[in-house]
Amino acid sequence: MRMTMKPTIISRPRSVLFAVMALAVQGAFAQTLAAPAQRISDQAIVADQAGYRALQQRVKALNDKGVPVNNYYLSKAQCWLDVSLHEYTRNDRSAFPQQALEQGAAIVGALESGATPNPGEQTPLVNDAAKLREDLWARFGAVKGGAGFACAAQKVACGEVELVHAGNEFNQQGWRHANPYIQIAEDQLQAAQASAAACGGAPVKVAATPVPGTAPVVSVEKLTLAADALFRFDRSGLADLLPAGRARIDSMLIKLDGVYAQISGIKLTGYTDRLGTEAYNQPLSEKRAATVREYILSKGFAGEIASAGKGEADQVEACTGVAPRAALIGCLQPNRRVEVEVTGIKR
Repeated sequence: MRMTMKPTIISRPRSVLFAVMALAVQGAFAQTLAAPAQRISDQAIVADQAGYRALQQRVKALNDKGVPVNNYYLSKAQCWLDVSLHEYTRNDRSAFPQQALEQGAAIVGALESGATPNPGEQTPLVNDAAKLREDLWARFGAVKGGAGFACAAQKVACGEVELVHAGNEFNQQGWRHANPYIQIAEDQLQAAQASAAACGGAPVKVAATPVPGTAPVVSVEKLTLAADALFRFDRSGLADLLPAGRARIDSMLIKLDGVYAQISGIKLTGYTDRLGTEAYNQPLSEKRAATVREYILSKGFAGEIASAGKGEADQVEACTGVAPRAALIGCLQPNRRVEVEVTGIKR
């Protein structure tokens, strides 16, 4: 006798399953940022930063419980969180920061509850991002289907997210702004292919137990904060830090906290562009670096922080022959910066 089964969620296409799962998990673990128009007050920005920290803590908690850092889903959640925070601190007023954050939260929620399928199996083009570089998507898919995927999962996950990031930038400001993120995706693909080839489908070897007394490896990392994004024009005091500038420093501290088990020191170096006199630029660069130091200390950082200024030294862009003055000021923007050198032991 032939039986007719009523349709159930199990018999639906996997694309429907993913959509249902994503909606359910996002509802259970909502991560809501302030509306773009409200991101002009310290109160709103502080609340949003707290939300980012909360999700970052949930990622850490999953790792503490044994989910490896290079797990495909955990990596994807972290990378969605990273690109969301990156665009938030760049004052992206589109839906991208919110929707990217929701993707990360949905994946984390599924990992916490054990729900399947995990929404991380899909990489949606959030905020209607353009789908750039079909060849890269195909190559990431090939690595995912290969024998060495276990060794390349993190790089594949983050590469896929960066392709969406690039597509969003392409829609907003064109290829020039998408290009850096395409480069990141290309680098991730190259690293993923190398890791997969080295893995060869063999079981991943368990790292040897560290010998007691072995000295931890000290890392030195350099970051750059654009001064124009930190301070009001021609200003340098703590009261002159823009809300977006405070958020940018906060996001840097959040990221460093997730990467480093211990930070032994931070060195801040301020720079100006070549406009103005040396007598003016040198103290301006010193004051801006000192203000960033003061702000970081106010956040509870207990390590050593040194600050210095180099005025118009070490110019990144010469902008020779650029005119008129407004165009020259824009061209020289990369020179107006605070460089951050972090020394510590990574997790």
